[in-house]
Amino acid sequence: MAVAVPRGAVSAEGMQQIAQEMHFSETTFVWPKKKSDGGYEVRVFTPDQELPFAGHPTLGTAYIVQSLIIRKPVSEVKLDMKVGQIPVAFTYRRGVADILWMKQKEPAFGRIFDPSEVAPLLGVDASDFDQRFPIMEVSTGLWFAIAPLKSLKAVRRVILDRAATDRYLKSAKAIGFLVFSPETYSKENDLNVRVLGPSPSIPEDPATGSGNGSLAAYLVKHRYFDKDTIDVKVEQGYEIGRRSLLLLRASRKGASIEVRVGGRVQYVAKGDLAD
Repeated sequence: MAVAVPRGAVSAEGMQQIAQEMHFSETTFVWPKKKSDGGYEVRVFTPDQELPFAGHPTLGTAYIVQSLIIRKPVSEVKLDMKVGQIPVAFTYRRGVADILWMKQKEPAFGRIFDPSEVAPLLGVDASDFDQRFPIMEVSTGLWFAIAPLKSLKAVRRVILDRAATDRYLKSAKAIGFLVFSPETYSKENDLNVRVLGPSPSIPEDPATGSGNGSLAAYLVKHRYFDKDTIDVKVEQGYEIGRRSLLLLRASRKGASIEVRVGGRVQYVAKGDLAD
């Protein structure tokens, strides 16, 4: 992903054009002046459209705010996004930002899908789904259809029929499918995840904080691990050669579910955009 810090006003059309030219999964724009509510204004664009929220860009943008704008260690950075204000907590190792944790919005749950209808969209058999749990729409800022599979073999076999999926989801809230299994490539991790179809130009996302936030809420709601609290490691991007690791913590608090998604941020390069 890329983070841009505008010196002045930039139109929505201008931000969209920059995101197209960057052609990362997301490009965020953060204004360096803290607002009266304590947050920093942030907008998120894919090459195709503006998003109300995205997970990894939230972590990456908070890191840029701390390291390049605030320029000193802080315990928390608040980002004002279209979905609302998202707080990001910092942990440090030897004075350097280590794991960042974002508290996502209260999850919402939508429709349940028929496995026999979803299977051909994903190129798997209906018997590949773990039918103890539903295929269900969930959102902590962006809607995803969460599909539990039995095995890593089934996850690897998934090939999205993009045109058929777009038609199928036309009347749904979900922008794509998140498939997962309890079998993993690395024995240190708890779940393997793939996120498919969130953007026409990015057919598979290697690292999805928003999708995994929705997954965390799903796991608690349906007691996937037979408990109301989770603390799990999720691997993603292995199938496309871009490995990532996310940390999910969620717990039921009365009628609510609190979701936190954590990850490490790697600073790659810095430059100026030409006028």
